[in-house]
Amino acid sequence: MAALAPPVAAIRVAVRRALAGLPGCRPVLVACSGGADSLALAAATVFVAPRLGLVPGLVTVDHGLQTGSAERADEVATWARSVGFALVEAVRVEVAGRSGGPEAAAREARYEALTEVARRHDAVAVLTGHTRDDQAETVLLALARGAGPRGLAGMPARRDLSGVPLLRPLLSISREQTRDACAVLGLRPWQDPHNTDPSYARSRVRADVLPALVRALGPGVVDNLARTSRMVAADNAALDDLAEAALAAGRHPEGGLSVPELAGLAPAVRGRVLHAWARELGAPPGALSHRHIAALDALVTDWRGQGPTDLPGGVRVLRRADRLAPVTLD
Repeated sequence: MAALAPPVAAIRVAVRRALAGLPGCRPVLVACSGGADSLALAAATVFVAPRLGLVPGLVTVDHGLQTGSAERADEVATWARSVGFALVEAVRVEVAGRSGGPEAAAREARYEALTEVARRHDAVAVLTGHTRDDQAETVLLALARGAGPRGLAGMPARRDLSGVPLLRPLLSISREQTRDACAVLGLRPWQDPHNTDPSYARSRVRADVLPALVRALGPGVVDNLARTSRMVAADNAALDDLAEAALAAGRHPEGGLSVPELAGLAPAVRGRVLHAWARELGAPPGALSHRHIAALDALVTDWRGQGPTDLPGGVRVLRRADRLAPVTLD
């Protein structure tokens, strides 16, 4: 028997680790665009999933943003059926009219579609093909935005997608490995022109910034950035646990939060408490920025009799003596 090619073996091992422990006899869905990363992930999943008692499924999303996108989605679906996927869907989504830039709008539409399919088939998880290189790019973009620890933590290996587990098995796998795996398996990946379009910040990081760092600092910089994200994510998790306990302890008997309790917290914990409380009050998480939390923090640490702080979603908070309280709008 011929030895299994190293990139194919590495991706299968990564998928097996991600799927270990999931309840069997239910579908696990791969989100596949037809690019090298998701195609290599799909090829590994259709091999690994049945051996773990899971039903391999694949969803390809047509965003309708490029000529021939429907035909390409059909080609991916046809390939998936031919290699043994038991459940295959090609889904068309509408991107136009959504808030945010084109990347954010497409991502939102894609995740909505994946969630809908996963719920309809009672899937145990959805897998995406984000790689170590994607993680490094995410960290660099977060640095450029001044996103703080949550941004530097990058993409989690597992997150909740509206009640459906979203898994990223390939965060330890390089983009080169996925391309090599496709070549070994005789797969022909689709090259998304958006990935090289300089109008997108991620494309510029991919084409110019990260290669420049590799030339200046050596090839290990990609792995170092990805490893940094894992370490920051672990620190974030610990701080989040402290903040959860502090939020519970900081409730004021008359409602809101106790200023003395907040003032006694470390700044990193207090910021998380205020962020979580603002979300409780109805502020949309995606719209809450550093300046909003800094304004809340000033009500605790720099109180000079200032008026209410306005948060996204029409939420207002003011200080009443020794507590922070939401303003009731009549």
